[in-house]
Amino acid sequence: MSTTSRPLAPGTPPAAAAVPPERRFPAGRAWAHVRQVALPFGSLLLFLVLWQSLAASGRWSETLVPPPAKVWDAFLAVSTTRDGVRGYNGTTLVEHLGISLRRIAIGAGLGISLGVLFGLLMGTFGRLRSLFEPWITFLRTLPPLAYFSLLVIWLGINEEPKVTLLAVAAFPPVAVSTTTAVAAVPKSLIEAARALGGSRWDVIRDVVVPSALPETLTGVRLAVGVAYSSLVAAELVNGLPGIGGMVKDAANYNNTPVVLVGIIAIGVSGLVIDGLLLRLERAVVPWRGRA
Repeated sequence: MSTTSRPLAPGTPPAAAAVPPERRFPAGRAWAHVRQVALPFGSLLLFLVLWQSLAASGRWSETLVPPPAKVWDAFLAVSTTRDGVRGYNGTTLVEHLGISLRRIAIGAGLGISLGVLFGLLMGTFGRLRSLFEPWITFLRTLPPLAYFSLLVIWLGINEEPKVTLLAVAAFPPVAVSTTTAVAAVPKSLIEAARALGGSRWDVIRDVVVPSALPETLTGVRLAVGVAYSSLVAAELVNGLPGIGGMVKDAANYNNTPVVLVGIIAIGVSGLVIDGLLLRLERAVVPWRGRA
């Protein structure tokens, strides 16, 4: 038995050929990880410096552009109990955020579930797609404030209109992405599954759903983002306690630091949830992006 060896590049020591490429440059890989972490923190530090410079320039009053120190003080004030005052309006920041996240979980969860179901049906049956797709497109183009007042008239001012608004906002992205993904499943795979004796349910479960799953999960991430962008609108009426209601109430009193605290809390929690969804996507569909 003979073995075939690849020729070495001129000047390459023979011992280097036996070392895998990923083990030759550990320092380079470590620096890549450090850079991956340092760049976001560097951009955050630069943003804070520019923010402080803008606030200290005196061109705008502190009501319009409060310095970072005042926003930090507002964060501590709404997160703890000071002088007998607990948080904002008797509720701490974590509690406001938790109540809003619960509304998003219920509303967006309902909208995502219906969106996946409608997407599978519309992608599988062309007549259903022709029937429902114009309505979903019409709904997708409407801003939340356009129908929130109508939801308040129909459902009152308690939790029902808020959850319904978030569900309606999350429904179209998932429905559209799932429909497109199901319709794009290769016909050869479906025909091969049927030729092997698979029923319609077997084809949907073993061929259509795995093929459409990557685009469906992308639609889920988009739906959660749309629900987050609709949060303040959902909590315009009777939104306290709730992070969106806190932002609106603070804006009514020109309490800009608290408004910024609420906006930052919404943004950071949105980043965390999107990161978790991205990890879930990589775990569920590890083959995505690979040949």
